[in-house]
Amino acid sequence: MRDITERRMWKIGGLIALVVDVGLFALAIAGLDPAGRLHALLPATLGVSLPALVAACLAVSGFFVVHPNEAKVFTFFGSYAGSSRDQGFYWTYPLVKKKGISLRVHNFASQKLKVNDFNGNPIEIAAVVVWRVTDSAKALYNVEDYESFVTVQSETGLRYLAGRFPYDTGDAGGNSLRGSQDEVAQELKLQLAERLAVAGIEIDEARLSHLAYASEIAQAMLRRQQAGAIIAARRLIVDGAVGMVKLALGDLEAQGVVKLDDERRAAMVNNLLVALVSENEARPVINTGSLYA
Repeated sequence: MRDITERRMWKIGGLIALVVDVGLFALAIAGLDPAGRLHALLPATLGVSLPALVAACLAVSGFFVVHPNEAKVFTFFGSYAGSSRDQGFYWTYPLVKKKGISLRVHNFASQKLKVNDFNGNPIEIAAVVVWRVTDSAKALYNVEDYESFVTVQSETGLRYLAGRFPYDTGDAGGNSLRGSQDEVAQELKLQLAERLAVAGIEIDEARLSHLAYASEIAQAMLRRQQAGAIIAARRLIVDGAVGMVKLALGDLEAQGVVKLDDERRAAMVNNLLVALVSENEARPVINTGSLYA
């Protein structure tokens, strides 16, 4: 496939060309008699008026207008002639075919796709892609329909991205779709930029707009996440309780409040850990002494 790249089209100011075109029409009209009939029998008239009339009519097809954030692409008898991005009123070669392409920023929101992540879990994923045309010739001639091309390639790139990352890594670390949003967005942008370069399209931003487990495993994964959160919370509580017990025993012995042997120290550690770690409110039992003391 021949790769066509945008190049500038020759043009002049439209007002200048309009004055010349009006002059050609005036020159053609000058060869008419007062009744409006062409002096067909006069060779001088045929040599001036008819060429001027033909040239004036052909010149009309060369006028064009470029709106802000728009490019005009020109085709001359089946060949790419050039493009113009300068907004305003211009004139170029007659008999060229003109087609406008928007250079504005576009948003594309993909549908929710059901795919498998890196671990094979079915998930639902969608993305928002911000793109714009940077090469009008590539967008018009290298692909059949550049807007449809963006849609198909964006969804293809999103499927490929989902298979490269797990939904969540938990405590294992590493990048994941849920926990590494910036890295995933950058990877998606690079993937789409590579795929859409052939159409002269640049990606400004690409981010996930929806991410969830598929309905058939959503409840199981929710329980898994809840279990992980409970385990992490328990670990934190136990670590804190051990530190508090260690601090309490150290202060009691350092200040000479009580001297404990190994058996009583173990019992105190057990009681303190139960009181600190238990989910229920601790109810202390006060020992007032033995009946036979």
